Amino acid sequence: MENKRVLLGMSGGVDSSVSALLLKKQGYEVIGITLEMFEGNSNVSLDAKKVCEKLHIPHYSFSCKEDFKEHVIDDFITCYSNCKTPNPCIECNKYIKFGYMYEKAKEDHTLRTDIPFEKAKELGCKYVATGHYAKNEYNEQYNRWVIKKSNAGNKDQTYVLWNIPKEVIEHIIFPLSDFENKDQIREIARDAGLEVANKPDSEDICFIPNGNYKEFLEINSSIKPKAGNIVNSNGEILGRHTGLYNYTIGQRKGLGIAYKVPLFVLGFNKTKNEVIVGEEKELYKKEILVNNINLLLIDNLDSPIVVDVKTRYSTKSAKATIIMDNKDLKEAEDVQVNEEIYEKGNNKYIRNGNIKVVFEEPQRAITPGQSAVFYINDMILGGGKIVK
Repeated sequence: MENKRVLLGMSGGVDSSVSALLLKKQGYEVIGITLEMFEGNSNVSLDAKKVCEKLHIPHYSFSCKEDFKEHVIDDFITCYSNCKTPNPCIECNKYIKFGYMYEKAKEDHTLRTDIPFEKAKELGCKYVATGHYAKNEYNEQYNRWVIKKSNAGNKDQTYVLWNIPKEVIEHIIFPLSDFENKDQIREIARDAGLEVANKPDSEDICFIPNGNYKEFLEINSSIKPKAGNIVNSNGEILGRHTGLYNYTIGQRKGLGIAYKVPLFVLGFNKTKNEVIVGEEKELYKKEILVNNINLLLIDNLDSPIVVDVKTRYSTKSAKATIIMDNKDLKEAEDVQVNEEIYEKGNNKYIRNGNIKVVFEEPQRAITPGQSAVFYINDMILGGGKIVK
């Protein structure tokens, strides 16, 4: 008998709630789970529990605060400490929703639940599901399961899924993959009498519900306000800043500088505690470097490939060629023990794991810490973190 048991991540929002409804209608044995990821997150399970009770499916709460802190919050703080702008959803998807939760789906566990029970419950789920707007399917050409864009247009969420483990893809169900907009989801929820039908979407980082990330950093890390100079590309001092973490690349407002032309944040010099500004034309780049690579559609990037690249969740994709940025062994000053050496033709190279992205047209305000996600025919080829 086919195993149709699925573990559904439930946030208490309308997307995951409608996902539960749709999965049940499709004949799946649905188990709802709410992950308590940080202090103050416990109350989200109440809405999820109500939905599960209405749909007559079990619901459990499970704490993964230590894992979330290690992989998501600490990474968030580290990025800002190094003058980078993180996207914590990407780390959460990799380590929590499609890492931690997937492992929980397969194992025997005693889950802490609002409904008391005494014995370990064997979940034995074949699938995990979330309310992401994305698709997954088996692709004959590449002989593997792939993630591809949904029908949701601007609501598509594949940008934040590039870093999930590739072996998990065939075990994922995205119930909302064919819907075009959120209004359709809310209508289904209203028709089913779900109380969350009109619940507002969360626009903030989940562990910073008030949206004040500066305050969060000052309270939860060693990052503190430290004034310094605002300079142009030539090093000329133009003003003063209130702390590097208060600024982001492309920012124009709030610089407090009266100048003959509009100025924008171009970058940072952490060593000198400087914010570097310049004219808008200086924001554009034709080449970037990406590391922490995760390839989903292929195993190795052996030759240049033309792809569509997204460098922010909200930006349109741009045509580019991606190339492995490996070092010629002859030119390397030293070789680390863990570096892989390979041969191509008569030359030897060090595979350093970086990818160079060369755009057909210069792109504005490329931001280190954000992700560059590569697409071929709406499928995620892979992605990585922007270095520079």
